[in-house]
Amino acid sequence: MAETKGKFDFAIDRGGTFTDVFARLPDGRERVLKLLSRDPQNYKDAPTEGIRRVLEEETGQVFPRDEPVDTSLIGWIRMGTTVATNALLEREGERTALLVTKGFKDLLHIGTQARPKLFDLEVAVPEVLYEEVIEVDERVVLTQDGCQLPRKDPKRIVTGSTGDSLEVWRELDLERVEKDLRGVLSRGITSLAVLLLHSYTWSDHEKAVGALARRLGFTQVSLSSEVMPMVRAVPRGYTVCADAYLTPKIQQYLRGFTSGFKGALKDVDVLFMQSDGGLTPMEQFCGSRAVLSGPAGGVVGYAITSYSQMEKKPVIGFDMGGTSTDVSRYAGQYEHVFEATTAGVTLQAPQLDINTVAAGGGSRLFFRSGMFVVGPESAGAHPGPACYRKGGPLTVTDANLALGRLLPSFFPKIFGPGENEPLSLEETMKNFRHLTQEINLFLSSNQSQSEMSVEEVAMGFIRVANEAMCRPIRALTQAKGHDTSQHVLACFGGAGGQHACAIARALGMKTVFIHKYSGVLSAYGLALADVVEEVQEPCSLQYDQHSFSELDRRVEQLSKRCHDTLCGRGFTRSITTEVFLHLRYEGTDCALMVTAAGYPSNAQSCQAGDFRGAFTRRYLKEFGFTIPDRPIVVDDIRVRGCGKSGIKSVYKTKTGHGQAKPVTMTKCYFEGGYLDTSVYLWEELPCGHSIQGPAIIIDKNSTILVEPCCEAHLTEEGDVCTELNTVQLSIFSHRFMSIAEQMGRVLQRTSISTNIKERLDFSCAVFGPDGGLVSNAPHIPVHLGAMQETVQYQVFREGVSRPVFFVASRGHHADIGGITPGSMPPHSTSLQQEGAVFTSFKLVTGGVFQEEAVTEALMAPAQYPDCSGTRNLHDNLSDLRAQVAANQRGSQLVGELIDSYGLAVVQAYMGYIQSNAELAVRDMLRDFARRRRQQTGSLEVESEDFMDDGTPIRLRVQINEEKGSAVFDFTGTGTEVWGNCNAPRAITLSALIYCLRCMVGQDIPLNQGCLAPIKVIIPPGSILQPSQNAAVVGGNVLTSQRVVDVIFRAFEVCAASQGCMNNISFGSERIGYYETVAGGAGAGPGWNGRSGVHSHMTNTRITDPEILEKRYPVILEQFSLRPGSGGAGKFHGGDGVIRKLLFRNKVVLSVLTERRATCPYGLQGGENGEAGLNLLHRADGRVLNLGAKTSISLQPGDMFCLYTPGGGGYGREKETTSRPQTKRRRLNETFLERGSVFEYRMAQEGV
Repeated sequence: MAETKGKFDFAIDRGGTFTDVFARLPDGRERVLKLLSRDPQNYKDAPTEGIRRVLEEETGQVFPRDEPVDTSLIGWIRMGTTVATNALLEREGERTALLVTKGFKDLLHIGTQARPKLFDLEVAVPEVLYEEVIEVDERVVLTQDGCQLPRKDPKRIVTGSTGDSLEVWRELDLERVEKDLRGVLSRGITSLAVLLLHSYTWSDHEKAVGALARRLGFTQVSLSSEVMPMVRAVPRGYTVCADAYLTPKIQQYLRGFTSGFKGALKDVDVLFMQSDGGLTPMEQFCGSRAVLSGPAGGVVGYAITSYSQMEKKPVIGFDMGGTSTDVSRYAGQYEHVFEATTAGVTLQAPQLDINTVAAGGGSRLFFRSGMFVVGPESAGAHPGPACYRKGGPLTVTDANLALGRLLPSFFPKIFGPGENEPLSLEETMKNFRHLTQEINLFLSSNQSQSEMSVEEVAMGFIRVANEAMCRPIRALTQAKGHDTSQHVLACFGGAGGQHACAIARALGMKTVFIHKYSGVLSAYGLALADVVEEVQEPCSLQYDQHSFSELDRRVEQLSKRCHDTLCGRGFTRSITTEVFLHLRYEGTDCALMVTAAGYPSNAQSCQAGDFRGAFTRRYLKEFGFTIPDRPIVVDDIRVRGCGKSGIKSVYKTKTGHGQAKPVTMTKCYFEGGYLDTSVYLWEELPCGHSIQGPAIIIDKNSTILVEPCCEAHLTEEGDVCTELNTVQLSIFSHRFMSIAEQMGRVLQRTSISTNIKERLDFSCAVFGPDGGLVSNAPHIPVHLGAMQETVQYQVFREGVSRPVFFVASRGHHADIGGITPGSMPPHSTSLQQEGAVFTSFKLVTGGVFQEEAVTEALMAPAQYPDCSGTRNLHDNLSDLRAQVAANQRGSQLVGELIDSYGLAVVQAYMGYIQSNAELAVRDMLRDFARRRRQQTGSLEVESEDFMDDGTPIRLRVQINEEKGSAVFDFTGTGTEVWGNCNAPRAITLSALIYCLRCMVGQDIPLNQGCLAPIKVIIPPGSILQPSQNAAVVGGNVLTSQRVVDVIFRAFEVCAASQGCMNNISFGSERIGYYETVAGGAGAGPGWNGRSGVHSHMTNTRITDPEILEKRYPVILEQFSLRPGSGGAGKFHGGDGVIRKLLFRNKVVLSVLTERRATCPYGLQGGENGEAGLNLLHRADGRVLNLGAKTSISLQPGDMFCLYTPGGGGYGREKETTSRPQTKRRRLNETFLERGSVFEYRMAQEGV
């Protein structure tokens, strides 16, 4: 299909700044062209202009700009575009309405209830994509065996596409829907997204609404059951909204694009790149599949050009642009994810796993509290880096220019206000001299080291930027059990060539590959790509002999659909199909999309292949174990059809004899100082010759730095291959954090329990020789202080010889015995009732895991009245072994660091990193003290708040402005309570570290140094330092929130948030379920509180409504915001939520909550948020107030109604009643990151 002899073929990547054009000419030659994506003074559309220029220059004919382009010479056009991404980032899509099941109008506002940035008190969350919501009074529920709900009226029973049986509880009222839809149309909204619960399996109601909406005149109707029929309402809802929001914009762009050609390109084969790396016809290109259209071409480009089928050496794609860097992996197959977040919107659609980090050529450089910081802020295209002559800030590009790695004479003169000047080395050096003075002033005041030169400063920033980009590469490879060093680094994008050698060296890689079209590889990748047709449908079958015939029938049906569609697009013999099954062990959430490639079918498998063998092998590689006796469930069936259509490049570079000659010599700065560096033009290099570093190779679109001890040579195809022969505070900070992250990956892979493997409820950390915390990952707030206290308790025991460093892992074991399953009793009064207690226990002795002794300790609670030992010993032991493995990995990695740098250096930097955190906190305290002294003349603040039982928590803070230190004195706090809201000292320290980090307002290492300027006084015997055997389970999840409220009230940072985690659990002999529920966030100076979000010491994600109803005997009747519960004020507090659970069977419900008697406070005249309320509606009509803490037996038909607290308001309310608008942030800066590494970190911070 790709063969169009005698015609021009075009592959075009329309990016945000530049449009890249790859053209294959009729004689087989290839051309590349780069032009600005927006240049309205010269042309309307960049891709059209690129095509016009190539046709005009190559044929000699005139193609006037103001006339449609003649298409008779065009064979095909392939395009990748950021139109959808930009519309999402800039929120410039179509006006859209959402139609949703009644009771769930705020479902997508609440989302997972986790906040995206843990320490951002403003809780900046991208707004939803729809303007209006229509609630539809319809409801279907899954039938459940053993359901005991007393229902008198018979309901219609239907069968879903998964084979599940459903009951239609409320039929669709189309007359009412029509009235609502007409109202929306009358307000000018013509795009509609439809999300009805359980429509992934039974879509009749959605289809009826869709048909009605189209008849009424909606121009875009997106149904969630058609856009992506996968279980889980929230991501499916986001996806269908994105489709309705973006598809009209894409169609609008396509109409504009085709209008630039005669016949609107009717006779030309026009294909667009989708997020999954496959091409699709222009008319099939839609919003939900278009978000990664631009970068997907680059992945295809490096995958096909860099991966050798012979050597089978996996490749890391490294695409460094202006504001960000994209990292991905290819090892013979494209790595897809099926749910990923872009610009704050979670899309449920096949997407290449492209990991974006906020580090690019335009990333800004800062010196903060003694640390070199790169990004995430970017200079953007305007004003751009300082060297662009538009008054911009220092960036990574400036650092490369200052070191001589970029040569202005080889850049076009397009800079300055008139866009007619060269890059300015003078402007860069002037800014660097100023920054170097600031750094040297700091160094002299701290007497920590000798002064730095401008070049040393610039080099320091380059090394920090490189380490920032190494971290996602390590995470991407090691997360799935791969050795990073055994990869090739394929570098492309405008800025990557200057950093590739250094990054490869840091990661232990031997080879860097840079394609001849690296500057336009996304466009070239489009020419190499295949046309793809994907179909997918949900499933609920077990993978076993009984279901193989049904699986085979459905696979054959989907394969035929793919084949027929591709045949209709002109393919005949060049069609391949690949079958995927989305598999998981029953009772787990770790589903893997598995192909049976390399696993042929056998007597124990379905005809499409041995998926059991493929699944267990991959599960073992990623997670370290399998569960042989557990059934395997098929969640989805997916078939990917490919029509082979990519071109094969026939271009060969010239061969040469004799040495390659440099065009000039320059001086570049490296670690050892300035070195003479040869400069070569890529186009003049003959293949087969080697170039010794240091050298610079310059192409029209990129600059490649060949570092000392590296060697570059040109391949036959004209590509550059670089072989590598085998301190900075920020770098060690990244390195220690990376070690903690890698420990976490090992722990997750080798653990077995749901809490650790799937909910990621754990922390891993590195400690110095004194047991002081150095680096902790991830930042689970309640773990921050607790791990250090635990380690130091072990360190300072008598008779213990002092190691040179420590590593530790902390995991949430779901059950360790006690009086209730789950070990979180609402009415415990002693520590023993909450499960097993370990003060100090040696788990491994002489390399032997002490299984017998630890089992005895875990079963010990059974000796206490009404208590049990652990109810899940197998998971406890497996997870403890996993924690040992994680510690072993951490010890190995720190050992390697010591081997590289020496013990003295590593230990010194452990201390320096702690000092950096200390310095940031001291700076914050001095700044607060200065403002406080000017306002009140006092350097003392105090506050108090109360628990629901009346226990006061009092705080008095005395600040020393000169030293930047403070005394936090909790004297006056109430005594230990007869209950479980006692909080050990470590919890208060965790809350304090969290508050300090929020008040500092910038990224700092979270470690022992944060507390160095702080003296904490807690009275023994109080609720914050109880006796050894006091019950504490509520202190962790409730009292910790009140401590935060008290600290923020003293510093007047913001009004109180909901101040509770709303711990709800229910269970029976067969099942158990636990959740924490969102509420309102407090308002602050300049922002409204966010509604329906977790705040402060928790950030747990909530179970999706469809998963909840599928797995547990409960129906979610309502999950929405609680209007008016946020406190009024100049800035309003966020609203709490309403959550109603109808129970289908007998269960025991446990409720552990706070803020039911006391209200979240307002500040500066703002009003209090409303207190929460826990109501039980009995099936017989009685309504009971359950109070804040209870455990109660429920009958079928009982409904628990949870009303969570709102946040406090800030400032006195003005005359107007409308809520002020919170300032809008640029989404492309605030929500830039994406990919599986980012999703993993968000999941961990959402524990």
